[in-house]
Amino acid sequence: MASAADKMASSISLSKFAQATDLKKRLWFTIGALIVFRLLSYVPLPGIDPTALAALASRTNGGVLDFFNAFSGGSLKRASLIALGVTPYITASIVVQLATSLSPTLAAIKKEGESGRKRLNQYTRFGTVALTVIQGYFLSLGFQSQGVVVDPGMLFIVGSVISLVGGTMFLMWIGEQITSRGIGNGMSLIIMAGIVANLPTTLFNLAQTARTGGGNVTGFTLVAIIVAVAGLILFICFMERAQRRILIQYPKRQTQRGMQSDRSHLPLKINTAGVIPPIFASSLLLMPLTITQFAGKNVSGDTWWGSVVITLNQYLQHGSVAYMLLYGAGIIFFSFFYTAVVFNPEETADNLKRHGGFIPGIRPGKNTETYFDYVLTRITVIGAGYLAIICLLPEYLVSALSIPFYLGGTSLLIVVNVTMDTVTQIQSHLLAHQYGDLIKKAKLKGGRLR
Repeated sequence: MASAADKMASSISLSKFAQATDLKKRLWFTIGALIVFRLLSYVPLPGIDPTALAALASRTNGGVLDFFNAFSGGSLKRASLIALGVTPYITASIVVQLATSLSPTLAAIKKEGESGRKRLNQYTRFGTVALTVIQGYFLSLGFQSQGVVVDPGMLFIVGSVISLVGGTMFLMWIGEQITSRGIGNGMSLIIMAGIVANLPTTLFNLAQTARTGGGNVTGFTLVAIIVAVAGLILFICFMERAQRRILIQYPKRQTQRGMQSDRSHLPLKINTAGVIPPIFASSLLLMPLTITQFAGKNVSGDTWWGSVVITLNQYLQHGSVAYMLLYGAGIIFFSFFYTAVVFNPEETADNLKRHGGFIPGIRPGKNTETYFDYVLTRITVIGAGYLAIICLLPEYLVSALSIPFYLGGTSLLIVVNVTMDTVTQIQSHLLAHQYGDLIKKAKLKGGRLR
C-alpha cells in the first residue's frame, strides 16, 4: 500500500515545478557549473604540440587512457588543464573511507558528527593535492617521452604539474558547489557530463560505419546494439532500486490509542558497492597496457620487468579470455571488499541495541550482527553477479564489434545511477515545496477560523 508521501509524489506535475523557484535556481546553477566544466576541458596545458598530441591519441586507443578519458569528457586526450578530471578526488575519498574503517583514530573522528566530517573532508582534499601532483608528474613525463611537448624539460614538468593541480582543485570546488547549491552530487554529475558529452559523437560514428558498411557494424547490428543498450538500462534501473528490507521493531510505548510498538525497515541495497568494483578492476587490468603505451620504446624485453609488462600486455587485450576472466573475478572481489567497507554489521547491530530496536526472532547484539552478515553476504552475491554481467557483456561487444568504449557497462552504470539520484533529489525538492504549500494553506484556514 502506498504511503501518503508516495501518493503526493505521484501527483507532482509541471505546474508545481514552475512554482518551485528555489529548485529552478538550483537547476540553473547546476547547468551553468557543468558548462564551465566543459569549457575548461578545451583549455590546453602550456607547451603541448596539438599535432603530435592528436597522433598520440590515435596510437593509444584501448588502454586505461581511454578509460579515464571517458570520465573527463575527452580532457585527457586534449591534454587540458583538467586532464585528470576528478579521478584524484575520488581515489582520495576511497582511501580515506578505507582508512576510516581500518584506523580506530579516524573511526573516532568520523563519530564526532559534523566536525568529524569536516576534518575527514579536509584530509580528502590534502590527499587530492598529493595524488594530483604524483599523477601530473608522471603524465608530464609521459607526454615528454611521446614527443608531444614543444620545449621539454624541467620547466615544462613544473608548469604542467602546477596547472594540473590548479585545474583539478578548481574542478573539485565546482563539484562541491554543485552539491551544496545545485541539484545532485557534484562529482558524480561531472563524471556523467564527461561521459554523456562523448555519446553523440560515438552514436554518429556508429551510424556512419553502419551506413558505409565498414567494419563489423551493419544496419541490423546497429539496431541490435540500440535494443541491447535499452535493455541494459532497464535492467540497471531495476537492480539499482532493488533492496532487501529488514523489519526493525522497537519496544511498545504508551499512546492515546493505548500501547503501540513502532516498526520500521532497514533497506539493504542489492548493489551496495555501486560502480566502484568495475572501476577498480578495469584500472588494475589496463595498467600494463598503459605503461607500454606511455613508455613506448623505453620498455624493452631485455629487463625482467620489461618482459613482464610486455607479456601482460599480450594477454590482457580487450576481449581475450584471460582479460574477461580476470575482469569478472576483480569485479566480484571488489564488490565484497567495498561492501564490507561501506556496511559494518557490528556497528549497525550496536546502534539498534542502543536505541532499543531489534529484529523479530533475533536476539540483539551478537546474533543480530551475525544475521546482518548472513543477509549481506547473500545479497552481495547477487549484486556482484549483476555487476559482472553488466560489465562483461558490453566488454565482449567492444571487442567483437569494435564499439567505442563510451558504450561500456561502467559508463552505463554511472549515467543511470547519477540520473536516478538526480531525479530523486528533484522529486524531493518538489515534494518539500508541496508540503510547504499545504502548511501555508493550513495556517491560513486556522487564522480564518479564529
